[in-house]
Amino acid sequence: MKEDKKKLLAKIAYMYYEQELTQAQIAKELAIYRTTVSRMLSQAKKQGIVEIKINYFDASLFELEEKFKQTFGLTAVELIPTENDANEEAKEEQLAEAASAWIRRQLTDEMVIGLSWGASVGRAINKIDAKQLSNVSVVPVVGGPSHINSRYHVNTLVYELARKLNGTSLFVNATVIQETKELAEGIFHSKYFHDLKEYWKRLDFVIVGIGGPLSYHKSQWRDLLSAADYEELKLREAVGDCCCRFYDAYGKRLNGALNQRTIGLTLEELANVPQSVGIARGISKARSIAPLLEKGYLKTLITDQETAQEILRVHQRK
Repeated sequence: MKEDKKKLLAKIAYMYYEQELTQAQIAKELAIYRTTVSRMLSQAKKQGIVEIKINYFDASLFELEEKFKQTFGLTAVELIPTENDANEEAKEEQLAEAASAWIRRQLTDEMVIGLSWGASVGRAINKIDAKQLSNVSVVPVVGGPSHINSRYHVNTLVYELARKLNGTSLFVNATVIQETKELAEGIFHSKYFHDLKEYWKRLDFVIVGIGGPLSYHKSQWRDLLSAADYEELKLREAVGDCCCRFYDAYGKRLNGALNQRTIGLTLEELANVPQSVGIARGISKARSIAPLLEKGYLKTLITDQETAQEILRVHQRK
């Protein structure tokens, strides 16, 4: 390239990036077309005359997000960088901060929003800043926990999010696991449950947590399972749960007696929601998260870097 051309490219770049003139102003001053200015700015970057450095962002994290999105066909992925010296509590707080900010940006007027529950979802909901929206409804998509394990009761989360969005809320008055199939069917077909089922048909956005393997001890509801339930899940090689529905390593829903006693959205219904968002992290949960992504039950995942890398390893081993 001739020196005079390089000089012109450098001058245009200086005027645009340093003097902060618009492309139209540069075109007028140099007596050239605005489209020529745009083309020459692109050329200046290609020739190395302009080098753009983006601070406060790890390019490798962006690349991982894109790879993750393409691998699982997701609508969106939000990854949090993993800090090696951070403890588990700090990692959970970082996840909640990122999840709350991402979710808040997506919420708009007229939405019907569904909530599951658990520690990750609860932390995120608690951190969401208020946003004045119109005609928003927030509803539970699962029954509640037992009375001894109700820190993140779904009704509490539903009320809290609706309050922050200036919306209305609907509550569920049943535990997620019933003693018998007949009791569950009676609740599901009752008059009081009818309104909730109608909202489930109109869901626009659902936020869910993801339960880890059976050995995972942080679950807020598994005290409702009987010894026979655990034995059945072990025999059928359950790897996790979402909306309190268990599945195996290939994402196959386990349609046993436990599933028939469960009050909640099915995985197939979850997959049909326009935007289904999972919030979860932890190496031990990677085997539980991967099947949900592979089967298309979730359209968005909010997690951290180390978890995403482990999920990809689990997927590649299959």
